[in-house]
Amino acid sequence: MNKEDLLKKAFEAMENAYAPYSNYHVGACALMKDGTTFLGANIENASYGATNCGERSAIFAAYSNGYRADDIEALAIVTDGDRVGAPCGICRQVLSELLNDNTPIYLSNGKETLEKTIDELLPMRFTKEDLLGHHHHHHG
Repeated sequence: MNKEDLLKKAFEAMENAYAPYSNYHVGACALMKDGTTFLGANIENASYGATNCGERSAIFAAYSNGYRADDIEALAIVTDGDRVGAPCGICRQVLSELLNDNTPIYLSNGKETLEKTIDELLPMRFTKEDLLGHHHHHHG
């Protein structure tokens, strides 16, 4: 599946967004190396903290189905905004743990498309390496 097909699926996922408060719609599609795709959309909640973003929905679906970072070929994240939507801070932290450093992340609003990696989106990130050797780390 090429980048254009992946973005098309992400835009289809965006149609499933539930955004009665912001009216800001996000769709995502995670492509696995075996060709499987997982769709994600943003799902808002009246209790704003309970909202889940589209890219987390897609990546959580992949992980929930047994896939891991090494299985993920690419991630597309699309919005219907005037400018290309980039992942929020929480999503960047989640993606830094669940994607490989060099996995391509395509961002698009239908008019413009950018290609990034999590390393570019979240420099100096806090990772599990920061926890290794910490005094709370238990050897099993």
